[in-house]
Amino acid sequence: MANVCPYGFFTHAVVRGIPETFGKGEGDGQENGETSLDLAKAQRQFGCLTGALRQKVGLQLIEIPPDPELPESWSIEDVAVIQGDTALITRPFKQQRRSEVEAVRRVMSELNLTVVEMGADEGDSGGATLEGSDVLFTGREFFVGISPHTNRRGAEVLADTFRDFAVSTVPVCGGARLKNICSMGGPDTVIISNSEGAKKTLRMMEQLTDHHYEVLTVPEESAANCIYIKGPSKRDFLLHRPVEECPDSISAFQKLQDYTLLPTACSEAAKLGASLSSLCLLINRKHTYF
Repeated sequence: MANVCPYGFFTHAVVRGIPETFGKGEGDGQENGETSLDLAKAQRQFGCLTGALRQKVGLQLIEIPPDPELPESWSIEDVAVIQGDTALITRPFKQQRRSEVEAVRRVMSELNLTVVEMGADEGDSGGATLEGSDVLFTGREFFVGISPHTNRRGAEVLADTFRDFAVSTVPVCGGARLKNICSMGGPDTVIISNSEGAKKTLRMMEQLTDHHYEVLTVPEESAANCIYIKGPSKRDFLLHRPVEECPDSISAFQKLQDYTLLPTACSEAAKLGASLSSLCLLINRKHTYF
């Protein structure tokens, strides 16, 4: 296996602003048109997230301007999977989201990453669809959730791209996307929802890996998606939903000793099926190896 940086070390975060058309793309939480969204609140929450990444964690922040023609483009995690020097530009399920990749591709090139394209049309990609919110990288391997957004052909393209790592597919049970129900809370810790669907997905993940991961279970599904970063200061940071949004899960996060916990609101994006990690792409450009 190639020499890779220990899990969680990042130097840059790429984000994309909340446009005035926020919520107009019929996101996962809005199929019935009944979701009440607060644009100003969403923009404030986005600002708090970016402020935490830049000022508290110490990452270099690259912000792509919002595009009113691309109302879901703030969910930037979906359009790229990045590991080491390689960025795989994905192919979202929705046709109208595929234009989102252009600005992200430019940033990846400017950061001198090796950019791999899934293919712009059916012929190039073999019908593959892949969204980054269905991809969990543990530092050792990839798990790809097979969901309404990501299919097995998409997982095969990811495996072809990152050949140094094992890639396993799991069904997303009880969640819209894999990272709605689980995330990494450290190099060997999986944070997962206590729902029956999430536990079923976890059992399948455990059957597919040779590595033992510690499991931190949270009672609220919305708390299961966190962002773990070992920043430039080499401190362990965990961005997680605040007590106002997930009151029953705070005690679980406090079990992570010596972590700097950063409560970060995400209620408006969550109404559209998104989560904290949906709002950023994390990159390591220093390549500090141990």
